Amino acid sequence: MKKGYIDSNVFIQAILREDVDSRDVLRKIINNEFEGITSILSWDELVYILRKFINSESAISEGRKFLGFPNLKFIDAKKDIILRAQKLIEKYNIKPRYAIHAATALQAGVNEIVSGDADFDKISELKRIAPVNI
Repeated sequence: MKKGYIDSNVFIQAILREDVDSRDVLRKIINNEFEGITSILSWDELVYILRKFINSESAISEGRKFLGFPNLKFIDAKKDIILRAQKLIEKYNIKPRYAIHAATALQAGVNEIVSGDADFDKISELKRIAPVNI
């Protein structure tokens, strides 16, 4: 089965914009058609953005759903990942959260990241795949 790191923006776009391609990626994870991996810190991004653009109650509800998302593998943000993220920041001059996502993917042995965010294209160790291509 194909697997990839799922950037938080896939979840966010599925909710905020009802993006069909992002929703399809999530459906494939639920149905065990694609092995999805993400950082537990994706919860923070999801809840923060939803709180900002929708409301606190919806953000809390969606955060709870995210934590129970079927067949999604969560990776803890441990020091070794943060140290790797630091190296990625130094090498590519990217934002810390991008570095954490990239470092988490690489630490998990995954070299593909499902994301609509072109900032990941700077990282030569990863291949970014748009949700439409999953």
